[in-house]
Amino acid sequence: MTDHVHDLHSVREATDRMLTAVAKLDNAALREESHLPGWSRGHVLAHLARNADALVNVFTGRPMYESAEARDSDIERDAPRPLEDQLADLRATHAGFLAQTERDQDWSRTVELRNGVTDLASNVPFRRLVEVELHHVDLNIGYELSDLPAEFTAREIAFLADRWSGRPDVPPVTLQIAGDGDGATWHTGGSEGGPVTLLGTGAELLGWLAGRGDRGAHLTVVGGPLPALPPL
Repeated sequence: MTDHVHDLHSVREATDRMLTAVAKLDNAALREESHLPGWSRGHVLAHLARNADALVNVFTGRPMYESAEARDSDIERDAPRPLEDQLADLRATHAGFLAQTERDQDWSRTVELRNGVTDLASNVPFRRLVEVELHHVDLNIGYELSDLPAEFTAREIAFLADRWSGRPDVPPVTLQIAGDGDGATWHTGGSEGGPVTLLGTGAELLGWLAGRGDRGAHLTVVGGPLPALPPL
């Protein structure tokens, strides 16, 4: 069962870690490319701030974003801001998100996210943690998939493996951490095609599932070629 209190603690830690790293940048660095195609570091930071606002909307029963177009235009509007403004916005929206989570509420209720996706309110803090951790990697400032906390990596592998489960465009895939004495494994994909096993580090497995890093180029693949995943 999800422990939203634990996840909120992790959100605080991850956000502090990311803000400390970002504060060492300068305005020129924000205009440089992130790891996300077409996005500068400023785009990534703007998205993180607006996502915090959007998750407050989720908690209060409002649409997560007014529309996909409004979401994109807000990011484009905020991306060129100087470092001082980006940091102030990130701190304020982080505080606003935490303040919302501290209010009395039914954590077992179902809430609506983007594109009709629903989830339990108790899972929203982990979703925010995913945004902060993976986009910290996306900033391209030295924080890599291999730097992610092991607990987060395992949970995000499980989350994304579940996301791709049952997809007819993904063959049946078993993911296993190479050399793991405990035999940590996950399963994803559909039932069409020959089964494939992927062996590697947690960071490499997550990179393949999330479309980041080397996207699984260093995984050991047994049973066929490395499957291609649809975009997240």
